[in-house]
Amino acid sequence: MSSRNQEPRPRSDPSADGAAQPEEAEVLRHLLRRPGYLKALVFCALIGIPVSLAAFWFLVALHELEHVLWTGLPEAMGRDTPPWWWPFPLLLVAGTVVGLVATHLPGGGGNIPASGLHAEGGSPVALPGVLLAATASLPFGAVLGPEAPLIALGGGLALLFRDLAQAPATAQSTALLGAAGAAAAVSAIFGNPLVAAVLLIEVAGVGGPQLFAVMLPALLSSGVGALVFTGLGRWTGLATGDLSLNLSAPVPHLDVADVAWALAIAVALAAVLHPLLAGARLIAAYVTARPLRRTVLCALGAAACAALYALITGRSSGEVVSSGQAALAGLAADPHGWGVGALLAVLLFKGAAYALCLGSLRGGPVFPALFLGAAAGVLLAPLPGLGLVPAMAAGMAAASAITLRLPVSSVVLVILLLGGSAMMPVVILAAVVAFVVTELLPAETISAAAK
Repeated sequence: MSSRNQEPRPRSDPSADGAAQPEEAEVLRHLLRRPGYLKALVFCALIGIPVSLAAFWFLVALHELEHVLWTGLPEAMGRDTPPWWWPFPLLLVAGTVVGLVATHLPGGGGNIPASGLHAEGGSPVALPGVLLAATASLPFGAVLGPEAPLIALGGGLALLFRDLAQAPATAQSTALLGAAGAAAAVSAIFGNPLVAAVLLIEVAGVGGPQLFAVMLPALLSSGVGALVFTGLGRWTGLATGDLSLNLSAPVPHLDVADVAWALAIAVALAAVLHPLLAGARLIAAYVTARPLRRTVLCALGAAACAALYALITGRSSGEVVSSGQAALAGLAADPHGWGVGALLAVLLFKGAAYALCLGSLRGGPVFPALFLGAAAGVLLAPLPGLGLVPAMAAGMAAASAITLRLPVSSVVLVILLLGGSAMMPVVILAAVVAFVVTELLPAETISAAAK
């Protein structure tokens, strides 16, 4: 009988698999004992200092410039809020500068945000273009966040310091230092090193598709398990003991209706945001052919969205432009101050401006997605049995997971924003369901948009 027809024999030694564990432990121990790796750890720790300082002052400069453009200048004109036409000149500047950077400077000003976050690509030679394009985009009203430029800034600075120190430039050191620098920089905007570390692990694709295949069932089962424990504790009046702090602030209790509506919100947002993101990738392909002219057109399109919102609702165009970080804080502080019409309008116009900016300007996709998810949650909160906090939590988690395709990072980020773990089951379930539904939607939409 030919050997090719014989099936491979299963291992008969049950200790064979267990023997791999000590070997893997030895490999890790050997790696940690290598002088080169220990030097790399020390170098990464030292790099974190200047990178964090640079990221801090970069964010401060963006914030101060945005305040001048959208608050200081209108106040100097005797206005409490910017006039409806205000986005046009500012986004015209943004589109022109980004188009020139994309055409003439190395690196093209960084990755187009419609392609998602990337851990690779940060290089010293591309840093001037990245910083210039981000400075022209974010304070001038691009519906994007600062996380992508921060990742490029941190990675590029780390490699620059390595070159200045004349350290060996290997593929391993490039990946290691780039990830370390990016994590140090992006933690400045999230205010939490854990979010930055988890985000970089997922963005770098450590483990590949197999990581997601293992991670999603674990996330889903942990969310369901948390719901069961929460419900049993309330129904029986018994306690098992847990690692938690009893805070003085009132925490809403999750009900069955909250969970059911959260799953429905996740599916609905996937159905809406999936084509929006596909459209953003189509816009990116359209802009790439003629960067200068078409970037300006897209920027003016985003300005038109903000101006129409201001004219129709009588509210500030600032609620449509920019990342939505400030508007998200205002929405969370006074959700009842937004009527149904205003919520529908901001979802429509900010969503359209978001797609245009994702395909043309420079920045990150995180904060606008969080705002859109939160606004959708506030809009749907009056549904029977649905609470405001669970609705916002589910909306933010779902929108973030759909946009970033990073479910664990989305869960950690939303829990951090909520300031507690009471909504964690809803956040986990919404993020996992939204991620899975998005991945299962027709691939032709994604592939066609990428062409």
